[in-house]
Amino acid sequence: MNITKALVWVDGGARGNPGPAAIAAIIKDERERLITSLSRRIGIGTNNQAEYRALIAALEKAISLGARQVYVKSDSELMVKQLNGNYRVKNASLKPLYQKVQQLQSSLQEFTIAHIPRQQNREADRLVNRALDMP
Repeated sequence: MNITKALVWVDGGARGNPGPAAIAAIIKDERERLITSLSRRIGIGTNNQAEYRALIAALEKAISLGARQVYVKSDSELMVKQLNGNYRVKNASLKPLYQKVQQLQSSLQEFTIAHIPRQQNREADRLVNRALDMP
């Protein structure tokens, strides 16, 4: 399947912070039809690292599907504010992840990221928890 515009919901989480971590993303077309979803464990990490790694995985997937315009929704206020230039990235472990997102977004015609309440990100949150619950 080849899409031009992707609507993306991302989530990441860690139990223990740092602790076992997982990522999830849901990618839909402009009519909000499901294109694909992903979720997996990523080893040990923090919640913020997992949020960034979820976004990276989602952007890589959307770009591989041909997306040129990507609209992301995330319940990570920190990540959204950092990517929108409202907060600086001070944490050394987040800097390379932030730079990877910038690199990926530079290959797009349009990229936006918006903060949403956790209740509006239930589907991605469910996928993160399912990945964390797997043995």
